[in-house]
Amino acid sequence: MYKWFALKRVLKGIFTYVIIIFIMSVLFNTVNEQTMRSNIEEQVRAETMRLKNMQPAAIQRFQQQRRDDLIHLYRLDRPFMERILYRTWNTLTFNFGKSTIIKSSRGEREVLTIVGEALPRSLILFTLAAVIEIIVGIILGLKKAQKPGGSLDRTTSLLTMIVYGMPTFWVAMILIMFFVYQLKIFPSAGMHSVPPPQGIMYFIDLLWHMTLPLLTLVVIGFWGISYVVRNIVLNILQEDYIMAARARGIPENKVLFGHTLRTAAPPLITMSVLSLLSSISGAIIFEGIFSWPGLGNLYWIAVQQNDIPVLMGDLAITVGIYQIGLILLDLTYGFMDPRIKVGGKA
Repeated sequence: MYKWFALKRVLKGIFTYVIIIFIMSVLFNTVNEQTMRSNIEEQVRAETMRLKNMQPAAIQRFQQQRRDDLIHLYRLDRPFMERILYRTWNTLTFNFGKSTIIKSSRGEREVLTIVGEALPRSLILFTLAAVIEIIVGIILGLKKAQKPGGSLDRTTSLLTMIVYGMPTFWVAMILIMFFVYQLKIFPSAGMHSVPPPQGIMYFIDLLWHMTLPLLTLVVIGFWGISYVVRNIVLNILQEDYIMAARARGIPENKVLFGHTLRTAAPPLITMSVLSLLSSISGAIIFEGIFSWPGLGNLYWIAVQQNDIPVLMGDLAITVGIYQIGLILLDLTYGFMDPRIKVGGKA
């Protein structure tokens, strides 16, 4: 039964990803084709400038022939639906082509190279922040649920309502003002110093630049997680087997981190995986404030400069990773919780 559930979930995830890519291809089709036609005209003009000692009529025939060849090469002369399906297939096979404006750090215009450079930068910042938020949030939530209504619970619940409602970009600017311009401890932006140092100092310099944005994300993020964990665990602590474990004299930490945490694992895993997945694509405004060269910043630059190939590549890869994470989450959840009826009758 579980094998059929796993197979159906994987197929459903693939089908969903294909539909999303198809919709993206339809939405960006007009702008994409306009960009491609502009590139064709630029290429034709560049090739014409290399021609010498040709009559104007011959030059015009050459331009028209090259224009027709390139239009046929990029399938711009094909029916609308065929063009959409062709671009959908190219996106699904990660054949994004070359960017129109944006270049990689090595001067390349391959979209896969550009996105491949930005992806680890988002992962190293946002995924690390999500991991710290989850760990701190779970520990704090368990302690809050241990004594509901106590001083720790009341204080942290009040702080949760205050801090969690603050916009991340506003907190980021406040911390920049304090730590950068008042205390002058951290740099205001960027991922490395210019020029970047070599050897072990390269990683120390990276940590130095990453500390302030990481601190901002963690300060904002773990409060909400702890509040959710507190509410989940609070109900479990009222169960009979927890009461029985306490009556048998089992240490409170073992009851809390053993019995209780094991029962609360499925919803906590769901919350943790979704937090990690949402961190992969970065954040447009946040990366812009700290000039962090991740996927969010790349997305914003591609929108500003109308670089559709990079935009499609960025979206396709982030959506693909998100879908893979959701599939693994559902499979893990179904495996861990036997109460879930997977793919069959009760």
